[in-house]
Amino acid sequence: MSRSLWYYQTRRDDTEVIDKLQQLVEKYSRKGIDTYYKLIRREGLKWGRNRVLRVYRLMKLSFRRKCKKRIPARLKVPLVIAEGLNKGWTMDFMSDALVNGRRVRVLNIMDEYSREALAVYPDYSIPSVSVINQLEILEQHRDLPDSFRLDNGPEFTSFEFTEWCRSKNIKITYIQPGRPMQNAYIERFNKTYRDEVLDAYLFENLEELRILSENWMRIQNNEIPHGSLNDFTPQEFAQKAVNSGKPASLKRPSGFTTINSHNSSSNSREKSKSALS
Repeated sequence: MSRSLWYYQTRRDDTEVIDKLQQLVEKYSRKGIDTYYKLIRREGLKWGRNRVLRVYRLMKLSFRRKCKKRIPARLKVPLVIAEGLNKGWTMDFMSDALVNGRRVRVLNIMDEYSREALAVYPDYSIPSVSVINQLEILEQHRDLPDSFRLDNGPEFTSFEFTEWCRSKNIKITYIQPGRPMQNAYIERFNKTYRDEVLDAYLFENLEELRILSENWMRIQNNEIPHGSLNDFTPQEFAQKAVNSGKPASLKRPSGFTTINSHNSSSNSREKSKSALS
């Protein structure tokens, strides 16, 4: 090898190309080299395609770029008490682990009006299809709600779940990201469940967790008086509302918060089933 070749240093300056590609990537993050080159030429820049391609590869832009899934803006609306049974349900997920370290998830479903625990469903994985299955099981025993109050988890924002809600004429109210207090009813429910079940026992297998969860849900609904229900149990309060033919009076919450509303369907439908199983 000649000495001149050994000491040769390129005088190429690709700073402008790098800056331009970086600008295009930030603005059009999911496009590729062909689109970027066309945009460069439309701006009147006379760089050759091979040069742009070389810099594109040096910047490792040919690798798949991960993009964070964006959530639509959520508008604030007042958190109001549901007007009756099955007017509004709320759902949320919890996580824990068995003694062998395997992670489990728990889907909690609650009626916002009567504070009834409608489902406490543990499993290793609970995708949106499993959420729909649990709701269809509940539908066999009682009316589905007019609306859901949910966070922005992938199970609740998935196409399958939103389409199922649309087919059932159920409105979805999403809280703002990072604001769990806007779903205060289910968060309080989650705390009680964690204190009395998840943090109180060690679970050898999933079946143990399911049995304890079922027993806890039965006691919570039928034996424990609820302060916001005028010291009735959730089941007693729900039955009182059914017998009277009109919503029972509720204690007003001391605080005020806001949630974010997003409609997944048209107005709620008229229902013909009984309010309770």
